[in-house]
Amino acid sequence: MPQPAVDLHPYFTSLSEIQGGLDWTVVFGNDHPVELDLGCGRGKFLLDSSINHPETNWMGVELDFTEGRRAAKRLAKRELPNARVIGGDAKQFLTNQVAAHSVAAAHVYFPDPWWKRKHTKRRLFTDEFADMLSRVVKHEGFVHSWTDVGDYFEVISSLMNHHSDFIPLTPPPEPAGENDMDFLTNFHRRGRRMGCSIYRGLWQRR
Repeated sequence: MPQPAVDLHPYFTSLSEIQGGLDWTVVFGNDHPVELDLGCGRGKFLLDSSINHPETNWMGVELDFTEGRRAAKRLAKRELPNARVIGGDAKQFLTNQVAAHSVAAAHVYFPDPWWKRKHTKRRLFTDEFADMLSRVVKHEGFVHSWTDVGDYFEVISSLMNHHSDFIPLTPPPEPAGENDMDFLTNFHRRGRRMGCSIYRGLWQRR
């Protein structure tokens, strides 16, 4: 018989459970800056960031509930007060739950490339998505995005570089990868092991 799902509240919340916009001071119990991890997967970046930067609140969003709950379990195990996971579609979340100019940064690492030509329309980065980022990121806030897919990075760069609300910047150095944990995400680790180039972008909201 299948075991009942573990209650991960408040570390995991389904988007369908949220009515209206989020008040970050209510979600986290403080007024610290908030950064989003859109497509947080199993939560390596989310976990590491919440531990290394306790002065910041971190909200992950993951469409795959299995992966999102796995990330939430890692946060719950350490009882981290400054990190949460929302299970659901990132675009819906940005549109309906995030107040305008309320987040200090948005991180989008190794988004699904949707390799088949007929599936490319499903890619996260579109003109619409860039506009969503422009709406939620604070003035002088940041958008970070990495991928190991060159043609997708060209799309991302074109959208962000030519968006009137963003200024392209030089991203910080890539982690050296000297040990198995010295990677930004699990996909970053896998890409480096396979010898893939890692394409990195950083943009600042005007």
